[in-house]
Amino acid sequence: MTVVRYQPWTLFDRLQRQLDQALSVEAGETADGAEISWIPQVDIREEPERFVVLADVPGVEPKDIHITVDKGVLTIRGEKHARETQQPNGWQRLERRSGSFLRRFTLPEGANPDAIAAKHVHGVLEVTIPKQPQVRTRRIEVEAA
Repeated sequence: MTVVRYQPWTLFDRLQRQLDQALSVEAGETADGAEISWIPQVDIREEPERFVVLADVPGVEPKDIHITVDKGVLTIRGEKHARETQQPNGWQRLERRSGSFLRRFTLPEGANPDAIAAKHVHGVLEVTIPKQPQVRTRRIEVEAA
């Protein structure tokens, strides 16, 4: 007898994943020909001095993550390598994704692309994008000649 777990939100979860893929990057090939296997989930927040992007990339080594900025677009690209496992009875079930991933974000106005920093801790990639100092309006006095 096969045990099947009841998951009432499965249909909604599948729809959400499909919408995420359609609105960000299609799984498959990108416009530049890169093969994409999965899309990491991200949280983005704005703080007074910076923008922060948190991406879930469990099992991805920091050396396999490449972050670039070009023409106001932040690109996070990388690869999670599949682990080879040998099963003595020849049966296994794999649910964890592996392969290449890609996420792209348009940098907001006021972001300083020259000072972007990233760190990888416990499977979470944190990309910090400092804000540029705002130019303040200055009143110029007109002198009489």
